[in-house]
Amino acid sequence: MIHKSRPALLQPQDVGDTVGTLMLHPGIKAFLCGSISGTCSTLLFQPLDLLKTRLQTLQPAEHGSRRVGMLAVFLKVVRTESPLGLWKGMSPSIVRCVPGMGIYFGTFYSLKQYFLRGHPPTALESVLLGVGSRSIAGVCMSPITVIKTRYESGRYGYESMFTALQSIYRSEGHRGLFSGLTATLLRDAPFSGIYLMFYNQTKSLVPQGMDQLDAAVTPVVNFGCGIIAGILASLVTQPADVIKTHMQLSPMKFQWIGQAVILIFKDYGLRGFFQGGVPRALRRTLMAAMAWTVYEEMMAKMGLKS
Repeated sequence: MIHKSRPALLQPQDVGDTVGTLMLHPGIKAFLCGSISGTCSTLLFQPLDLLKTRLQTLQPAEHGSRRVGMLAVFLKVVRTESPLGLWKGMSPSIVRCVPGMGIYFGTFYSLKQYFLRGHPPTALESVLLGVGSRSIAGVCMSPITVIKTRYESGRYGYESMFTALQSIYRSEGHRGLFSGLTATLLRDAPFSGIYLMFYNQTKSLVPQGMDQLDAAVTPVVNFGCGIIAGILASLVTQPADVIKTHMQLSPMKFQWIGQAVILIFKDYGLRGFFQGGVPRALRRTLMAAMAWTVYEEMMAKMGLKS
């Protein structure tokens, strides 16, 4: 008698792994990894973003000839708005950064796999990948970015994000929801491109095999490379960030980039284009370094090469 061999039964964990693999496209996995990394970094570094916005929007009469530093603004916020005031704008920051980082990393992974087929990017390819990914994310999240900036400034008393969207649309139209978009892209796209270039180039300088000696060394190497890349990219893009902030807070006064440049220079001088540079550099550097470190660790756990 001939017995037909039965197929091996799948164990419960095998079924779960198979279903998970079929359901989640690599691009979606990259989106999820980016969203989680964005959540962690946003919660930690929101106070630095608020201090940056407040420093950039100080009126000339508020500081006169003396410089107002980050510590003075920090103490003023804590004294007048309580320590929790440092996290003002947290809701739009989360709504912006969580899907925004997911869109950025998901797009980055998809573009890298499509155009590079898994090969390490050159310096120019890194810039193009960063610019393209951030531009898509920036356009998608522009309305939330406007609300976030206005929350952080302390000049607007929106009760919720929904009422903020309604108020802006009613008073300024759809253009209000995308105010400062060009300046935002001029800030974020070059930052991401320059950051990714420096990040990949710095990682390439690490001796091969060094980060494989111990699993605990890899995140440290990634974070260190991120710090170096973030500092350099922040310095280059700081003026665009100042212009973006003013255009989003006062769209009637700052209607286009050239006009914003003239008015900022008239009111603050050349130094005005670098106001808030310290907290922004700290936040963007630490946030980007943490985001990339968490992203690469999670991608490795999922068996994907970032």
